[in-house]
Amino acid sequence: MKKAIVLDTQAIQRALTRIAHEIIERNKGIDSLVLVGIKTRGIYLANRLAARIEQIEGSAPPVGEVDITLYRDDLTIKTSDHEPLIKGTRIEAGIEGKKVVLIDDVLFTGRTVRAAMDALVDEGRPQQIQLAVLVDRGHRELPIRPDYIGKNIPTSSSEQIVVELSEVDNEDQVSIHEKT
Repeated sequence: MKKAIVLDTQAIQRALTRIAHEIIERNKGIDSLVLVGIKTRGIYLANRLAARIEQIEGSAPPVGEVDITLYRDDLTIKTSDHEPLIKGTRIEAGIEGKKVVLIDDVLFTGRTVRAAMDALVDEGRPQQIQLAVLVDRGHRELPIRPDYIGKNIPTSSSEQIVVELSEVDNEDQVSIHEKT
């Protein structure tokens, strides 16, 4: 059940513009920078950030995507017909020696980010990994902290953050839902 919309289309656009400026400022430009989105919504946010950075800097950093399916610590391989759906990791620019900005929609326990970092390291050894999230909702189980945050939204354990992006959901908004 939807309780409240906390970010609308314009608020999401403003948050991504601010994050783009912060990424450029912190990295003193975009040399040796690669944006990597965590599937699924993280890749759309990474593409939007690359477009914003291109508007500001005149060129966009390369964008890749990482699939964490096989790196999840809650994945159990069973001998049933239910195999995990693997969507694939694609980072054409390579990450060896580069500054990687890992991008996701919501940071919650930190387990998704840990899995994504494991997947990244299997692709190469980046100089540095930074983390950008649209929403940080708290409740961390691992010592993971984002470098760039669109919005902090403290939640209770009975609530859920739902991010909808026009690329997959036909609208842009972030809302809080009560778990049923």
